[in-house]
Amino acid sequence: MRFVSMEDVEPGQLLGRTVYSGNGTVLLSAGVQLTVYMINTLKRIGVTMIYLKDPAFEDVEIEDMVSEATKKAVFRDMSETLEAVRSGKEWSTRKISNSVDQLLTDVLSAKELLFQLTEIRTKDNAHYLHAVNVALLSSMIGYNLGLNYGQLKELTMGALLHDIGKSVALAEDADQDVVNKSHHTWKGFEFLKHKREFSLLVAHTALQHHERLNGSGLPRGLTSESIHLYAKIVAVANQYDNLISGEGGLAKKAMLPHEACEELMASSELLLDRDVLIEFNRIVSVYPTGTSVRLSTKESGVVVRQHRGLPGRPVVRIIRSAGEDFEVKEVDLATETTVFIDAVLA
Repeated sequence: MRFVSMEDVEPGQLLGRTVYSGNGTVLLSAGVQLTVYMINTLKRIGVTMIYLKDPAFEDVEIEDMVSEATKKAVFRDMSETLEAVRSGKEWSTRKISNSVDQLLTDVLSAKELLFQLTEIRTKDNAHYLHAVNVALLSSMIGYNLGLNYGQLKELTMGALLHDIGKSVALAEDADQDVVNKSHHTWKGFEFLKHKREFSLLVAHTALQHHERLNGSGLPRGLTSESIHLYAKIVAVANQYDNLISGEGGLAKKAMLPHEACEELMASSELLLDRDVLIEFNRIVSVYPTGTSVRLSTKESGVVVRQHRGLPGRPVVRIIRSAGEDFEVKEVDLATETTVFIDAVLA
């Protein structure tokens, strides 16, 4: 399986991973043979990168942090929740609590895996996928920092609902321009603090996730000692997902994972918490499986395996033509210490 730009996709190729809508239903199933119409539709709904099956990498599988059933359930529950909030209707806190339990069950059973971008982002599912990505990343960082299950659940709940204030603002104002001018963190805090089923720390996570250590953040300009650990964690996860998606006003276009990691590390101790960033860098795949790369040896290949604890040193498979046959070799950057990834190939 390879992770490629939509511009390089051709009719007849096989889709490597299922594409979901915002409410968790399947738009295109993995294994389907792509047509011109399908390719154009994927581009129209905002897909820029996609996984394709490739005979040369038939054995390469992306290991998921969460199961298909969990993904569908969380997408569905988040879709129903945010739609209810936007409509001013009641919503089930129990469903969200159950979704978080499902996420944590999957994450804790797969805690040795690295976080990779495995879901295909569309205009329709972007909001829900962002919430899930931030929740997954936050829970993994929290686990590495030694939080117990109760704390992990509070953190993951706050991460999953960190942007709920945007939906509250839409319900109140019904005008996107007004929503953009009002800070959604206050809206989210005021909304969540009245939910007695949730810890007050869930509301504070939504309130503080845009605060920065040097006091330059919003909405209150808090400095390091006044920002809760949960919010410091969600701040890193939120900013990373915004950078790789090109959302949130942080970048003019989507960054590649290694570029986003470098951007975050540049903010260490000034804007973002150093200890949180250290754990973040231990769990995020800098070069996701399926990515085409060029090595410092000038050879080009595809990332086929990851090393937990060495996210920047994956295994790269290189395939070269040798007459009518092909020569295949794998370079393990964990052992080939003088070889580096020189560039990511679009």
